[in-house]
Amino acid sequence: MTGPEDLFHAALAARKSAYAPFSDFAVGVALRTESGRIFTGANIENQSFPEGWCAETTAISHMIMAAKTDDDRIIKEVVVAGELSTPLTPCGGCRQRLAEFGRPDTVVHSANAEGIRASWTLAELLPAGFAMDG
Repeated sequence: MTGPEDLFHAALAARKSAYAPFSDFAVGVALRTESGRIFTGANIENQSFPEGWCAETTAISHMIMAAKTDDDRIIKEVVVAGELSTPLTPCGGCRQRLAEFGRPDTVVHSANAEGIRASWTLAELLPAGFAMDG
């Protein structure tokens, strides 16, 4: 399976690992790299807000630590899964993190338990992201 369905199921599975005792808002993420590898993450809260990690940050950390090639560090597609009936988008910080390792055409899908609800490119989610080169 190479469409977003495999990422959808991986994101739902990752969501079960979320540690969200304060917000009770569990999020799971699955990302596919240019090389085809899949990495997952879940949000991890901490009493000392805002020291927790978003699910996207966790997945990116797993990707970076396990990368063996340059293509293992390029995000091609992402599924963000939560409980909302409306589309769930990455927060601003996570959009910037995804842009750091993705491309403008990287696809970000929003999902809940019923399926994928909406999709955007990173360029649509972060049209004027920060860049050191201006």
